[in-house]
Amino acid sequence: MIPSHRKSTLPSLSALALAVAVLSLGACKQPQTPARDDNPAATTDAKPAPAPVVDTKPADAKPADAPPADAAGDTPELRIATIDGKTYDLGERRGRWVVVNFWATWCAPCIKEMPELSALDTMRDHIEVIGLAYEEIELADMQAFLKKHPVSYPIAILDVADPPKAFDTPRGLPMTYLIGPDGKVAEKFLGPVDAKKIEAAIAKASAQVAVPKA
Repeated sequence: MIPSHRKSTLPSLSALALAVAVLSLGACKQPQTPARDDNPAATTDAKPAPAPVVDTKPADAKPADAPPADAAGDTPELRIATIDGKTYDLGERRGRWVVVNFWATWCAPCIKEMPELSALDTMRDHIEVIGLAYEEIELADMQAFLKKHPVSYPIAILDVADPPKAFDTPRGLPMTYLIGPDGKVAEKFLGPVDAKKIEAAIAKASAQVAVPKA
């Protein structure tokens, strides 16, 4: 039998577990090793160790100290071989909106958004998608994965030790860039995206271009 003074703590523990589960959803990140306390014998005048900083920003928020998405240049360059043996050149896509999607086969949110990105690529003539697999994976394994999760857009496997310099190194997956018809970065998303988010970003960017400068 659980003592009455301990029973009252059960609801709060359940609520805490639920909150932890909710916070775990979102962009995929590599697990980090927690800091160790190598000085268990604390003294009365010793300063307490600072509490770890927890990133509580929304998935698509930009950190305050992050460089602009197109910091490597006014128009990011991307020329890369795709798994079908072709070459994808972002510079040849002027006049179209391009969704550059960093993803990985081990990232559940990435896999979940793939069908909608594929539909967006197929159904919108002015939008196309390029998938950049940010992981160490053999070509045969990627081809086998795509047989189970087919998409209409081209896929390229990145060298994680030397990712495209025109884009920020992903700090979480999926990470998606929306490139405008002028070749410039119109929007950047960290975390899952869908057709609604992409089209809303396109409408917003288009409206800003249409407004004449004072």
